[in-house]
Amino acid sequence: MFRHVSVASPVADYTAALVEGPWRHEFVPANGARFHVAVAGPERSGGDRPPLVLFLHGFPQFWWAWRHQLTALADAGLRVAAMDLRGVGASDKPPTGYDVPTRTRDVAGVVRSLGHDRAVFVGQGSGGALAWSMATLQPAVTAGVAAVSSPHPARMHASLRQLLTPAAHRGLAFYQLPTLPERRLTEGDLVAKVLGAGTVRHLPAADVERYRTVMRIPFAAHTAMESLRWIVRSSPRPDGRRYLATVRRPVGVPALQVHGGADRFLRRELADADGAALARDFRFEVVDGAGHFLPEEAPERLEELLLDWLRRALSLPG
Repeated sequence: MFRHVSVASPVADYTAALVEGPWRHEFVPANGARFHVAVAGPERSGGDRPPLVLFLHGFPQFWWAWRHQLTALADAGLRVAAMDLRGVGASDKPPTGYDVPTRTRDVAGVVRSLGHDRAVFVGQGSGGALAWSMATLQPAVTAGVAAVSSPHPARMHASLRQLLTPAAHRGLAFYQLPTLPERRLTEGDLVAKVLGAGTVRHLPAADVERYRTVMRIPFAAHTAMESLRWIVRSSPRPDGRRYLATVRRPVGVPALQVHGGADRFLRRELADADGAALARDFRFEVVDGAGHFLPEEAPERLEELLLDWLRRALSLPG
């Protein structure tokens, strides 16, 4: 009698996140942990310090999601970096600290470890919510915010339930389960399903497999889930209420919000309500025919929007 035995997917090493390209890989300390950052663009010359633009990835991705923008903005003369957030890719994966306030302290520490006093934060999805949060939780290091596929997290004019599509609701509810989402990320097809459900034009199979491989780095799947679980579980708790009260303060730096016209996770008609209400200098753009993962679905259009906005926000020539 034969019995079928399932074979677990192979475990990946952190070096799977160190994809080669026209950038440098650095490891920097911040907030009691070590973070991996891909850096590109001009070095400091004399007394001049080029402005830093720091990219923050969303789920289920890592820094590499920003590879197109990292190259394009560096070629335009900007100092740029894309980091693996706490628990992701080649960054440390401590057992705690996956709440947004702690992760904003991570990001602020990375900026300083890279030798800068301030940065413009560009985030996608959950990384966009983190970028929005930098403006009020870490204002001393925040020169501007660009949120891609990410409404402001204040939830004043629209609740999380109103903002999310049914597909996003089902996903977020599933992520609250113990253990099962982690297994689906590492041994199943959850990475491919999330990326496929969120895009209008599906990503190449090799790119999807790279994201899945990096999710197999030990503890990465669990820590990725923990950051998403905090969004739901913190709402009734004092830490969640304190966070929402803080992010409801006015955003005093230039803000750009870019939304895919065919985003299948976030409702277009409610996406800009809180950003427009809270940001004094606010610009909202819609990319028609693109879904949730704009950095890869519409890289050239996103780069055009970012460069145009950055030149004005940072008072750059050209």
